[in-house]
Amino acid sequence: MASVIALQPRGQFAPLQDTAPVAPPSRAEALAQVLLTDAQVSPHAMVEALRLHRARGGRFADVLLTRGLVAEAPLYQAMARVWQVGLLDTAALRPDARLIDRFGAVNCMALHLLPCRVLGGGTLVATAYPEDFHRHRPQLEALFGPVMMTLAPRAAIETALLAARGAGLAQLAETRVPLPDSCRRYRAAAYRLPSAILGLVLLLAATLWPSHALLGLTLFALLSGTAFTGLKMAALFGALLKRKEPPAPIIARLPIVSVMVALYREANIAPRLVKRLGKLDYPQELLDVLLVVEADDHLTRAALDRADLPGWMRIVVVPDGTVKTKPRALNFALDHCRGSIVGVYDAEDAPEPDQIRKVVDRFHARGPDLACLQGRLDFYNPRVNWFSRCFTIEYAAWFRLLLPGIERLGLAVPLGGTTLFFRRAVLENLGRWDAHNVTEDADLGMRLARRGYRTELLDTTTFEEANCRPRSWVKQRSRWIKGFMMTWLTHMRDPMLLWRELGPRKFLGFQLLLAGSVLHALLAPVLWSFWLLALGFSHPVMQILPEGRFFLLMCSFMAVEISLIVFGIAGLARTSHKLSPLWVPTMVLYYPLATLAAYKAAWEMLVQPFYWDKTSHGEFDQIG
Repeated sequence: MASVIALQPRGQFAPLQDTAPVAPPSRAEALAQVLLTDAQVSPHAMVEALRLHRARGGRFADVLLTRGLVAEAPLYQAMARVWQVGLLDTAALRPDARLIDRFGAVNCMALHLLPCRVLGGGTLVATAYPEDFHRHRPQLEALFGPVMMTLAPRAAIETALLAARGAGLAQLAETRVPLPDSCRRYRAAAYRLPSAILGLVLLLAATLWPSHALLGLTLFALLSGTAFTGLKMAALFGALLKRKEPPAPIIARLPIVSVMVALYREANIAPRLVKRLGKLDYPQELLDVLLVVEADDHLTRAALDRADLPGWMRIVVVPDGTVKTKPRALNFALDHCRGSIVGVYDAEDAPEPDQIRKVVDRFHARGPDLACLQGRLDFYNPRVNWFSRCFTIEYAAWFRLLLPGIERLGLAVPLGGTTLFFRRAVLENLGRWDAHNVTEDADLGMRLARRGYRTELLDTTTFEEANCRPRSWVKQRSRWIKGFMMTWLTHMRDPMLLWRELGPRKFLGFQLLLAGSVLHALLAPVLWSFWLLALGFSHPVMQILPEGRFFLLMCSFMAVEISLIVFGIAGLARTSHKLSPLWVPTMVLYYPLATLAAYKAAWEMLVQPFYWDKTSHGEFDQIG
């Protein structure tokens, strides 16, 4: 295996980015003429392709490929004639891996350049984009001396790079985030003994002084529950604040937008995903959708191969590594992206058709400190059963009240895992996603805030499949809670540094949201003991606490419960589902599963902290 160091650019050569400059018009017209002469494209289609190219920029070859006007092989044959260079067979001429290491495999992948062999007095370098070669020639010649250009299709270059340095690139995808910022430093063994001691102390206290122990836990549970609920109510008022939306800007040249979708064991839903993404109305030649598949997931790959992908969709295969997580797959796939804006969807997503255009407009209207846009998530199957109704209410409160509210209050936003869009340059500078964190989205949101970048909620919705089975729901929720635990521990390694980087307000919001939500779930059973009174039983704490103070405790508990109901009803009112608000009080039977998930998460933090409990999709898929 090549070392990771060898895969990174040397010296002054920082990671480069494919900016898709405009090809000289003469070359585009010459390519058009060759293809017309060879009868590869109809005259009418060619006129339209040239019009789009002149209006929107980008590469003329991309316009032809994404619109399906010409196949890759005849296109590159024509390009070789126009540029008067050879066409490389990467399968026959295996590149020299040492030359790849010298330029950096990451740069090679991002720029689709393949240093191949030293021939005669120069180095043969294959490119997928000959119009860009002159921009890279000075850097190439600084490393290799005289260089000679040859052509190879993008997919062929990627395949050759993976064959030469795929293992190293896969390893690099696991370690993109600097070690001080990553949870991969976490060692579960270090927490087992303290956890065992804490458990024994609590057991001993409950045995010797049961009422006093219960009182202490009750006060702590009320404190955490009240704090978390207080954040929710503050967010409710924040979400009601009217924000002046910027007018839709006039954009002379729309940017290329790349969208990554990580798929693992999704053969049943992959064809529907392709159909749903096909409804996006952004210009095809400027849309770059990457379907990211693990190397051993043959069923999903086969399903995608049968799906007849359009030219603006492509498959990226992630080599095997030591961990198999969504953030690792995204880290690997980012080097394959063409866009300056990068988005993330999940396998079951159905975004609104105008979503990409809204993203582009908002980024264009805001300043460079806006690094990320988070869209709303909702469900397309809210009425399957009681479980799906409760999940819909919970999502409505989270994405329509809590996240918009904390954003408008100026707090750090813990990102959701999908319908996320980033300025690529910021994402690269930040180290991308933490491959070991099972809620890589929440962690990334905190790292953005720590570096002074802003996240905004965008008025657009992506519809997903609600998890309708208790067992599956608990598995999914335990992963989320475990990720919150891991994110909190990672960022609290140096609390004073976190305080300085976030500031007092964001620091407090971080504690209330992450620590508060986890503690509220873990300690909820203590608060449920108050329901003994409704069943006609006495409460153990009544034996040691004066009546007035106990009444105050009970009122605090009821205030928390009522606030949660109000929050749920307010969130539901902002959806178009027309579910009865009477479903909201029934969630008192829904929340115990979150507690079960929290204890599962706590256990996994001690035994398998990086385990990704996969959520299955497609069972209750109700739209096309």
